[in-house]
Amino acid sequence: MGSTGSVGIQALQIIEEQHDYFQAEVLTGFDNSKLLIQQAIKFQPNVVVIGNDNHYKEVFDALDSLDIQVYSGEKAIEQVLEMDTIDMVLLAIVGFNALKPLLVALENKKPIALANKESLVVAGQIISERALESGTKIIPVDSEHSAIFQSLMGEFNNPIQKIVLTASGGPFLNLGINELETVTVKQALNHPNWDMGDKVSIDSATMMNKGFEAIAAKWLFDLNPEQIEVVLHPQSIVHSFVYFSDASVKAQFSVSDMRIPIQFALAYPNRLKNNLEQLDLLKIAKMDFAKIDTEKFSNLALAFEALKLGGNIPCVLNASNEIAVKAFLSGRIGFMQIGKIVEQSIQMFSAISKPTLNDLFETDFEARIKAEEIINR
Repeated sequence: MGSTGSVGIQALQIIEEQHDYFQAEVLTGFDNSKLLIQQAIKFQPNVVVIGNDNHYKEVFDALDSLDIQVYSGEKAIEQVLEMDTIDMVLLAIVGFNALKPLLVALENKKPIALANKESLVVAGQIISERALESGTKIIPVDSEHSAIFQSLMGEFNNPIQKIVLTASGGPFLNLGINELETVTVKQALNHPNWDMGDKVSIDSATMMNKGFEAIAAKWLFDLNPEQIEVVLHPQSIVHSFVYFSDASVKAQFSVSDMRIPIQFALAYPNRLKNNLEQLDLLKIAKMDFAKIDTEKFSNLALAFEALKLGGNIPCVLNASNEIAVKAFLSGRIGFMQIGKIVEQSIQMFSAISKPTLNDLFETDFEARIKAEEIINR
């Protein structure tokens, strides 16, 4: 799901290299029809879905001579998840749009390699409950969540004292707060360690991405907000720490390459040999850790505030952030306005303590409208 995005592209590299173990059964994309066609020709899935109906004819015509079924529309993306031939779903759709496919995958009891944080930010409680009811395993693909997941392997019921997520600091680690007022889109997209899509890159630059990871971690690992911390770690070598009650600490180290957690999720519980770069600690020589300036990275503080408020407020956080990031990418607002728009949006909502799915869809819709109104003032 989302094969034309950054995670999807890297996942297909893993599938190609590990062809004895994996086969792409279904590929879905939304707008990037040309890349989806190229992927379909190369990987020969049984089904391809292009989310944007306007691209259906182009994709159908290009694949008509091949034994590949082509569908279009967001509903088709959900419907293909009912296929018996699917053994695992890699959910790499960006943003709120991943929520419905995730719920459908849970309903159909498909194991999920989850590369989307926003769905858990918006509806973590509902997702957790449905995963438990269906007995469906969710394996995190995000590098920090994967690190926690791996550190907890073999721990059974040993209680977690706390987890610590690491943050690289992104492209603006060494800039002062006043300098951030004039940064460009190009600068914000230039992450020093990770190769990511535009939206995730901007979230990383504002540190909202790390806030989303904190909220998602609550639901993935059944934690209280007080058990989650974030520290700066510019080298992006240690991807997370888990502290236990006996004063032991476990962590997962690797080079900054998303293919490592992607392959781990696809092959779990096995570790497959690959040709990816091995970590050389002598070459790194040192690793730094520091406290995060939440005045400079105010989005992280906003995310923790939303985490503590709970209910539908994280949904407001996500929706208003999606609108603000889109506005920044299109040049309508400055970098530092992203957090201000999110903050003002949150202030316009009263919390619903235990929202239904309908409540969340309504909140998402209203929050997007309010964020646009703030931008247009």
